[in-house]
Amino acid sequence: MKRWQSIYDIAQLCELKGIRQAILCPGSRSAPLTLAFAQHPKITSRTMSDERSAAFVALGISQQSGMPTVLVCTSGSAAYNFAPAVAEAFFQQIPLIIFTADRPTEWTDQLDGQTIRQKNIYGAHVKKSFDLPQEYEQADNQWHINRIVNEAINLAQEFPKGPVHINSPFREPLYPAKGEVASFSKEIRVIESAPIVRSISIDSLNTLQYKLSNYAKVLIVAGQQDHDEKLLKSIDKFCKNQNSPLVGDVLSNLHSINYAVRHADVFLGQATESIKKSLQPELLITFGKSVISKQVKQFLRQYKPKEHWHIQPGGYSADTFQNLTHIVPVEPQFFFSELSSSKHPSKFENQKQENYFKLWEVEEYRIAKPMDSFFSSATLGELHLVHEVIQSLPVRCNLHLANSMSVRYANIVGVEAAKKGIHVYANRGTSGIDGCTSTTVGHALISDLPNVLITGDVAFFYDRNAFWHNYSIPNLRVVVLNNHGGIIFNMIDGPENSSASGEYFVTDQRLTAKTLCAEFNFDYLKIDNLRKVKNTIKDFFDFEGRTKILEIETGQDLNKKLFTNFITTIKKVYEA
Repeated sequence: MKRWQSIYDIAQLCELKGIRQAILCPGSRSAPLTLAFAQHPKITSRTMSDERSAAFVALGISQQSGMPTVLVCTSGSAAYNFAPAVAEAFFQQIPLIIFTADRPTEWTDQLDGQTIRQKNIYGAHVKKSFDLPQEYEQADNQWHINRIVNEAINLAQEFPKGPVHINSPFREPLYPAKGEVASFSKEIRVIESAPIVRSISIDSLNTLQYKLSNYAKVLIVAGQQDHDEKLLKSIDKFCKNQNSPLVGDVLSNLHSINYAVRHADVFLGQATESIKKSLQPELLITFGKSVISKQVKQFLRQYKPKEHWHIQPGGYSADTFQNLTHIVPVEPQFFFSELSSSKHPSKFENQKQENYFKLWEVEEYRIAKPMDSFFSSATLGELHLVHEVIQSLPVRCNLHLANSMSVRYANIVGVEAAKKGIHVYANRGTSGIDGCTSTTVGHALISDLPNVLITGDVAFFYDRNAFWHNYSIPNLRVVVLNNHGGIIFNMIDGPENSSASGEYFVTDQRLTAKTLCAEFNFDYLKIDNLRKVKNTIKDFFDFEGRTKILEIETGQDLNKKLFTNFITTIKKVYEA
């Protein structure tokens, strides 16, 4: 048997378990794994030189495909560069299989090159970390390798999905003999893991139905989640039958439900205390991951419900609103389907239920007209451009939102119910700016759909190596909101009052996207006057085979003023 046969067979096992994508970072110590995946006929392997960017690209691929992506790097600091994406994947529950090549164990702490302490390098931010045996030709070790990889792939896909790390020490020589080509064994053991189907007993279900029937003010709040058509239908049915208001920000992907409350973040920030008190739920039902809105979180922490039920099929449940009373360990679709027919004992209670729904509906309608008026004004600013871009999106596309002001702008604008084909993504697991572009590139590499990223300048330039590869991404469109710094630090309390704000918080910078476009051979479009906006956006969304980047350069003072004007516009509604 070839020396590296059991390592080559890792690629074969991955393929047999449904994995079709691998991201390989250059390096010598990882050569056995690189050759295994690069030469496998049924796995698409791509190479990327920047490990930090590569890991986020792999995350984007997994998020788009729903399957684990293999990620490979050499030994030493290369493995640490995967860490930001590994943490993001962990908190977003995205499956990754991470192979970090390593030096033999005895060389750790011996001042040997590219040798660091790699065991458990990702700590608590992976579901589990494994170590391959150092010798590969002995039968028990071959069995052990197969068992580890089987277990890792199964674990990555069990709820909650997430990253799994396999540290892989290799001895030299690392390359095959002259003329030797990687081949894959025909008989490889595959260990299947049946999916865990969580349900609740009939007694527990009856108890929930009874409790639900005794609450007139039931509020549903959705966190970040991928688009799920079956879930949408079950929620729609539940909310209609129960007259329950549904609050979902732009990342909840519930915008296609006509009566969903999309702008709670906007009106809760300005509503009077009496209005907030009237909106207080008796029962709060939540599902999904993180919620963008600070206003929603503060509202529910102040105006606490009598009970808070969180729905998820397993794993750790956060107490975001500081009032968690019940964890219901089932799929949200099952919960809403099973309890949608629950009835109140009296017409009076049914009327209270309907009135509560209307209270939320009134606030959503109350701000609709002033918002329309604000965005209809001709202004060359970031918030208005985000509104125009979202209004102009292709019927079916993926909308990606970078962190900081970009995702907040988009949450203010929202996505209309009619735009059912728009699926929204953002790196809100850790909410960092470091891999927003790379994650979008990962989606674009395996999806023919238009992928549109709205990003600020700091996030964009921080992650410029997302484009440092040899692969075409003609379906990628990037909107760069370039105010030459981290404008959010001019909008939150604290930094703006400091004399050191410009240098140490906002971190002013002078870059533009034009030079980057020339470097990577992308089409560059710029908006620098109002007359060009609509035609430029139309050209931007013309998909004729090239990556396009649209940039708007505006001053921080202007954008802060426009944002303040927006808040003032909404505030006036509640002062009238």
